[in-house]
Amino acid sequence: MNSVSSAASPSVPNALVRVLSLTLFFSVMNATMFNIAVPDIAKQFSLLPSQVGWVVTGYSIIYAVGSLTYGKLADMYPLRRLITVGMTLFALGSVVGFLSQGYAMVIIARVLQSAGASCVPALAMLIPTRYFPPEGRGRVLGIVASTIAFSAGIGPIVGGLVTGTLGWRYLFLLSVLPVVTIPLYRRYLPPETAKPGKIDVFGAMLIGGAVATLLLVITRFSWPLLIIQLLLDAAAVFWMLRSPDPFVQAKLLRNNSYRSGLLTAFLANGAVFGVSFTTPLMLEGVNHLRSELVGLVMFPGAMSAAVMGWLGGQWADRKGTTPMILTALSMLIGGYFLLSTFTGISPWLIAVCLIVVNVGYSFIQASLAKVIGSTLPREQTGVGMGMYNLTTFLAGAVSGAAVSRILDAGTAGFHLNPAALSGDGAIFSNVYVGLCLVTVINLALFYRSFRGRAPGASAIEK
Repeated sequence: MNSVSSAASPSVPNALVRVLSLTLFFSVMNATMFNIAVPDIAKQFSLLPSQVGWVVTGYSIIYAVGSLTYGKLADMYPLRRLITVGMTLFALGSVVGFLSQGYAMVIIARVLQSAGASCVPALAMLIPTRYFPPEGRGRVLGIVASTIAFSAGIGPIVGGLVTGTLGWRYLFLLSVLPVVTIPLYRRYLPPETAKPGKIDVFGAMLIGGAVATLLLVITRFSWPLLIIQLLLDAAAVFWMLRSPDPFVQAKLLRNNSYRSGLLTAFLANGAVFGVSFTTPLMLEGVNHLRSELVGLVMFPGAMSAAVMGWLGGQWADRKGTTPMILTALSMLIGGYFLLSTFTGISPWLIAVCLIVVNVGYSFIQASLAKVIGSTLPREQTGVGMGMYNLTTFLAGAVSGAAVSRILDAGTAGFHLNPAALSGDGAIFSNVYVGLCLVTVINLALFYRSFRGRAPGASAIEK
């Protein structure tokens, strides 16, 4: 099914996009607004930073594994059923969190929230891919990108406001609201029937364990964890090759176009996350801004991406995805170079540079999801887009770990960018140069893989 059934009302697709946007808004905002509440939770329960960090880390691990799991399940079960389960778990976790009287209950609540909310990335990728024709898919993915950008930008503001006025528990209460979308999804999603087959539970456990351990290795490195992670990787690959119906089929990863798309996504998301990690530290350490002013500098970029994301999706439909991705990567290269050049100068110049970066990123989100979706055969769209979501998440984790290790050095004796206008903050400027070089390589690899592809053409490889 590549489009909405002909029996459905023409207004159904647009109604479905509005419901999807509402769900995305609360899901993304839930992840970002709780970062603001972490200090208050630590203070209330007398926790060390390493202990309270599980409010974010635990959520992230379950979310990463869940996004792949829901994608796989969507290849077999109706989306109506999956969204009902997901939003119910999300609401249940929110209620448990609001009523929590101890830190253990807070962690249980966050795990339940994440187990439910992780259905949203699969939903956001599959609804455009399954129910909209290729020539209109970019518009929907552009709306998705805009919603994500807006929610991520406003999440810390809402989190600070609610935590400061009512208390952190009310963040959980706010997160109950997405449950109202269940009847709307059941109304607007076309009916589907479950497909024959069974889930490879053991394979899913191996992949889930490998992903979870990898995230722990990245964020809390230890040699025993690394050894466990490598063993789980080997076991997951062995099982994938030997099982008659594995959780992730090996032929999916033998699809050259799909692999190339995942690599582009990994490098692009990793570089953008590196900017979002580095810039607040740079503004505080070099420009000596207070945290609220840092938020003001970052905010215009997020809002620009929210405004321009839908436009980028429409352009992808009209001009083709390959030209849009090349344009977006070029914007990112320019933005990173400008950030490197203006490090240590006016924070408002940094804000302008962030607008270039965020708009470029919103353009690439819609176009790249459309490209990757078109490389997949119908029966693998769920798990394929789940792998895409997992790749983008892992890119952020790897980038954060790598950039933090570089910044731990504290200072750098020279600028890699000869055009840098300030002698201060050379290490931050050099990080931006590194992200710029990674994106140059990304552009070259993408061009090599997709240069001969006609706009809107399928790249499915059987």
